[in-house]
Order: sequence, then structure tokens, then C-alpha cells
Amino acid sequence: MSTAATVVVGLVALIHLYILVLEMFLWEKPLGMRTFRTAPEFAAKTKVLAANQGLYNGFLAAGLLWGLVQAPSGHQIQVFFLLCVLVAGLYGAATVNKRILVVQSAPALLGLLLRALG
Repeated sequence: MSTAATVVVGLVALIHLYILVLEMFLWEKPLGMRTFRTAPEFAAKTKVLAANQGLYNGFLAAGLLWGLVQAPSGHQIQVFFLLCVLVAGLYGAATVNKRILVVQSAPALLGLLLRALG
């Protein structure tokens, strides 16, 4: 299970790096607006807020990668950052869009379960 947990933690980190790119650099581009279902006017007005969110997603990714680099002693770091992702995803799903459950919360929960079993 440990290999599966490591792969999932890495995947969650990559997801959050991708979200960082979308929110910080592609927010006003067609891919960013299509991904987040926003109009150009809204994207222009909220680009600074989106960049801030992207930065936070980058910190989540950095924490997960830090935990991977520190393995096996980094498992506690991984668990902490997976819990952060899970809580952020649950909050986002409750306040913004249910899709966040699938994109963020489900992979984080899977990583937590695999890490607990491994």
C-alpha cells in the first residue's frame, strides 16, 4: 500500500500545482475561464483574488512534495497536508461548486486512507 499512497500523494500535489497555474497564470485565458466557468469581465475583476488562491494551492503542493521527499519520516507531513486539502475541498464544495469534492477532496481522502493502510 505504501507505493500506492506515495503515488496518490504525488498526484494530489500535481493537481494542486495545476490549480496554481490555472489560478495564477491562466485565470483570464480561455482554459482558465472554461475550467472555472467564468466570463471575461468576472475574470478581469477577480484575477488578483484568483492569484492569491493559486498561491495557497501552491503551498499545499509544496507541503505534499516536502512530505514525499522526507519519506518515510515525512508520512506525518503528508497526512497533515492531505487533511488540509480535504478540508479546503470540503469547504469549497459547500461554498463554491460540488465538483471540488471530486477534484480535491476525493483524491486527498484516498491518499489518507492509503497512507493509513501503508
